[in-house]
Amino acid sequence: MGLIGDYRRLMRAGIALARHDVILPADYQSRLPMAARIAGGTLRLFTGGARGRPGQRLARALEGLGPAYIKLGQFLATRPDVFGTEVTSDLDHLKDKLPPFSMKAARAALVAEFGAAEADRLFADLSEPVAAASLAQVHRMDLPDGPRAVKILRPKIEERLSKELSAMKRAARTIEGVSAESRRLKPVAFTETIATAMMRETDLRLEAGGADEMRALSEKNGYFQVPKVDWDRTGRRVLTIDWVDGKPLTDPTALDQPGIDRKALANDITRGFLTNAIEHGVFHADMHEGNLILTPEGKIALIDFGIIGRIGMTERRFLAEILWGFLKRDYVRVAEVHFEAGYVPASQSVGEFAQALRTIGEPIHGKPAEEVSMGRVLLQLFDYTHTFGMALRPELVLLQKTMVQVEGVARAIDPAHNIWNASEPVVEGWIRRSFGPQGAAKLVSENVREVTNRLKRLPEVMDRFEAFMAHELEEAPSPAKKPFAPWWGWFGLVVALAGLAVWAFK
Repeated sequence: MGLIGDYRRLMRAGIALARHDVILPADYQSRLPMAARIAGGTLRLFTGGARGRPGQRLARALEGLGPAYIKLGQFLATRPDVFGTEVTSDLDHLKDKLPPFSMKAARAALVAEFGAAEADRLFADLSEPVAAASLAQVHRMDLPDGPRAVKILRPKIEERLSKELSAMKRAARTIEGVSAESRRLKPVAFTETIATAMMRETDLRLEAGGADEMRALSEKNGYFQVPKVDWDRTGRRVLTIDWVDGKPLTDPTALDQPGIDRKALANDITRGFLTNAIEHGVFHADMHEGNLILTPEGKIALIDFGIIGRIGMTERRFLAEILWGFLKRDYVRVAEVHFEAGYVPASQSVGEFAQALRTIGEPIHGKPAEEVSMGRVLLQLFDYTHTFGMALRPELVLLQKTMVQVEGVARAIDPAHNIWNASEPVVEGWIRRSFGPQGAAKLVSENVREVTNRLKRLPEVMDRFEAFMAHELEEAPSPAKKPFAPWWGWFGLVVALAGLAVWAFK
């Protein structure tokens, strides 16, 4: 894409941010040094009197810059530790809505994906667009076995995203290169996480796979409904799933239907997310109100599976034990988990870190649910981990973002929702199964299988060892005094094999 193109796009973004008074805003004038105040005042000569809070102005600027920046804003909303809770709350309300593209372009996309004859046969009753966002738009299609939702990517969206992401990556590299403080936040790794997630959203086959996986999990735990994928009508740039009847939670009248149990609904959202994340290491990573549909049966249906979060066993254990530790006020264990996961440097003190965590947990203990925010706890936790040298973990970005989203949605449904009480049965059950007798048996079984696999490789290891020794003997100069004693070589080999066996059975 080229250096000049990247900086041209960054200049365009900078002008848009300046026009909305986002760079050196007047709201923070008193905190800025004199040179920055003068620079900010000069920039505001060109803003045209931008109105609203800094987060609102930033949201409007990003909406005008296009798809990549809208997605960037959605990710920035996960970082209250950097931007503050007010700004990230405003970014949560970014409007990902654009005018639809033409039916002619939609038909052209279907023909390119399936061929003219198949496109006419499979999509004969395609409606006009019913919704349009930055990456794709949705059409409805009525079939004899039920209606479908057909999602079609915008023309040339991959090319546009690729160019904008290239500019963002260059900006991140520049920032990380000149600012030592920024390296803790890992702007390059953060941008790579965003870029990877965005580009995956442009292959709708991956979204179909995520939807199908989430449907299988939901059928097991029953917390959510997930539409079925129509694989015959799905390709790289086209996704077809069952149509979901109901109202999105963005509709102010969605919860007005009779018979809705708000408390149970909020608990289902929290427990459904945690069950998927902790039990299976996979979760819907974009759980805002627009992607949650309240069905006529009073259940929550999930849509839009472009971003699926995945965490390994280390992160699952980290999440479960942190929640459990705060629930049980065991701050030493919460601190130990951070050290065991390698998130806090070993040079720090476990006791001092536990003391810092106590200042987070104790003020919220016993308070009414509406006064206790998971987002605020996460913010304080990140503040302290910074103090104790913890770097940003890119693999936790989506998890943190989704936890804050889930709490916000659940609280909107039930203002008295207690995310701690809702999470307790899920976390307790997983810890009991993972660390109790059942978990111990599973661990032994996995270790035996690992040892067996290693022993199977032992002959290959011995062959390589013998080849290495033969090569070394050929290369080594002849000893001046005493020839190599064969018994010593065999003794060394036995010692090495014994070491390998001990290592295998650890």
